[in-house]
Amino acid sequence: IAYVVAVIGGSEGWEDIEDFGHCHLELLKKYGDFSSGIPVHDTIARIICKVDPEALQQAFISWMQETQQLTQGQVIAIDGKTLRGSYTRDDRQSAIHMVNAFSIANGVVVGQLKTDAKSNEITAIPELLALLDIQGALVTIDAMGTQVDIAHTIIDKGADFLLAVKGNQSTLHQLVKETFAAQPYDAENVTKIEANRERKEYREYQAIEAPKERVDAKWPTIQTFGKVTSYRVHKGKGTLHTRYYISSAILSAEELAYAARGHWAVENQLHWVLDVTLNEDACQISRGDGAENLARLRQATVNILKKETSKLSLRRKRRRASMDSAYLDKVINA
Repeated sequence: IAYVVAVIGGSEGWEDIEDFGHCHLELLKKYGDFSSGIPVHDTIARIICKVDPEALQQAFISWMQETQQLTQGQVIAIDGKTLRGSYTRDDRQSAIHMVNAFSIANGVVVGQLKTDAKSNEITAIPELLALLDIQGALVTIDAMGTQVDIAHTIIDKGADFLLAVKGNQSTLHQLVKETFAAQPYDAENVTKIEANRERKEYREYQAIEAPKERVDAKWPTIQTFGKVTSYRVHKGKGTLHTRYYISSAILSAEELAYAARGHWAVENQLHWVLDVTLNEDACQISRGDGAENLARLRQATVNILKKETSKLSLRRKRRRASMDSAYLDKVINA
């Protein structure tokens, strides 16, 4: 826990963790044996780099299952992120890629898995799903994860899927497009508008019953086809995009809107936070399992900081925790 506490307080590297420990030693004594003081940064590095990443991963998932209660239909977004600074110095192509499972309603990571060096998200996603309790959830994945095996894995876990469909599933993609093209012009839809000073986006969501008899039998039962049409105006220039989805759940247009839009929260509420607030991409640690283990400590940090109920931004929470041991103790026990 001492290492997690140090990351909460703004530490990014081994020397930071050592310095943080000296500043908050009395607080840390509440949570561990520091009778010999704070270890030097080289010792800290050796310890974190030698921790079994699979054991740490399982501990993280068990912690989240004990503290986060999934509700029926809750949206879990699956998406990947590369740790850009984690490559070994003699091979700039070896950066670690993590696949994250993100709870939209709670804004927290519920699990993550490093992709194998010779693999990709398509093989990692079923492995991650196998570790999680997702019964009753609606799992959203972008087009790369729209694979028959992944769809079956989600159903076998007692959950439903909402998968984006593109050219990598050309026959299914064409069927969804044709089915929507045959719909009446005034078919039921939901429209959303988002705007700021430089950008305005209009999105139209449509959800219709899937023609099950026309879907290839290799897929699990698909109940809903979804269509999202977005028109974005940015600095006077407009762009139009249409995205298609399949779902094993019976979804209304409003439910499709929540889940499809919610999927991108993993970018705004997790990946952006890791990069901008916790400087993940700037971290150059690549030794042993240090990069993977620190990635999990950062994700634990995001979850813990979000549990603290003050209105401060995550950046301000970290800064205050670095200066105020009483507040840091409050964050730990939130």
